[in-house]
Amino acid sequence: MNIKEIDQKYIANTYARFPLELVKGEGALFWDEQGKEYIDMGSGIAVNTFGACDQGWIEAVEAQLHQLQHTSNLFYTAPCARLAEQLCLRTGMKKVFFGNSGAEANECAIKVARKYAAEKKGKDYYKIITLINSFHGRTITTLAATGQQVFHEEFLPLTEGFLYAEANDLEGIKRIVAEEKIAAIMVEPVQGEGGVLPLTAAFCKGLQEIADQEDILLIIDEVQTGNGRTGMLYGYMNFDLHPDIVTTAKGLGGGLPIGACMLGQRVENTLTPGSHGSTFGGNPIAAAGALHILERLDERMLSEIREKSSYLFKAFENAEGIKSVSGMGLMIGLETNGDAGAIVAACREAGVLVLKAKEKVRLLPPLNIPMELLEKAAAVILRAAKENQA
Repeated sequence: MNIKEIDQKYIANTYARFPLELVKGEGALFWDEQGKEYIDMGSGIAVNTFGACDQGWIEAVEAQLHQLQHTSNLFYTAPCARLAEQLCLRTGMKKVFFGNSGAEANECAIKVARKYAAEKKGKDYYKIITLINSFHGRTITTLAATGQQVFHEEFLPLTEGFLYAEANDLEGIKRIVAEEKIAAIMVEPVQGEGGVLPLTAAFCKGLQEIADQEDILLIIDEVQTGNGRTGMLYGYMNFDLHPDIVTTAKGLGGGLPIGACMLGQRVENTLTPGSHGSTFGGNPIAAAGALHILERLDERMLSEIREKSSYLFKAFENAEGIKSVSGMGLMIGLETNGDAGAIVAACREAGVLVLKAKEKVRLLPPLNIPMELLEKAAAVILRAAKENQA
């Protein structure tokens, strides 16, 4: 059997894989088993921050491999401590809990919010407001937090205590806050899986005012938007937001699994010994890779991301076959006149790998993709959108 056949026989049927086996990558390029070259416009769904097999990242990870690959969290390790320090210095947050994924980071945020609210207001203050169309993970609790019924139906009953409001509808949030005992509000700056839809500045300002006035924690889910993806280090920095908890994962590790739940001043001491934990959280190798990623996400790099974003928005806006362009930074959604799946397939055939989000074509290229490759990929996407109109 070939790799595709082995995969189909032995791996759980949870992924609708593209008919493509990738065997090698370098930067923003991949090659399949036939040697065909592809421009990567998905970066492992916003994970490979600097593309495939980035040399600096490899060196950082490899150096740690030769020192210590794992120890339990009963011991101190330098990569874990230094990564937490850098995250706090770069964001103004106070403490960090490390896990292995975005879902785990969000689980931690939910636990912190409920523990904090129970201790301060009472145990009946446990409900959390999230947004319709949001996506917060695939555990039973983060599925419950996800404001998309399609993800709920096969796994009922879910964890109770989540209420859903429309994105950018402040009055809806206010109604829920007036009627319910709320511990926290949890939002993504850009709804990625929900269709690459940014929140508005006015909505974010209103959320902050509600959180401050009602003593409600504000949780910002930066699993996909974080680590430079939006053109700022974290997506909330594009808005006037001062979160109590920030979660992130994906691009932080650059290709290794890591999740981080950053805690602000109000909740920095909410977790106590034994109240939470993770066997692999803060793993020295993953932390070493993440430290390297953070070090390179300086203002020069962030400025380049914003420039590339501006180029893509200009290239796609008002183009034939494209109805609208949404997103922020190098996190872009294209509403097309034709079927998004057909356009994704046409791009793949032409050597460009793009993704879908709902009924949109989604672009998440490596943050350091060369302009030459970005322009080439854009031309392929534009042609595919034009030729596959309904």
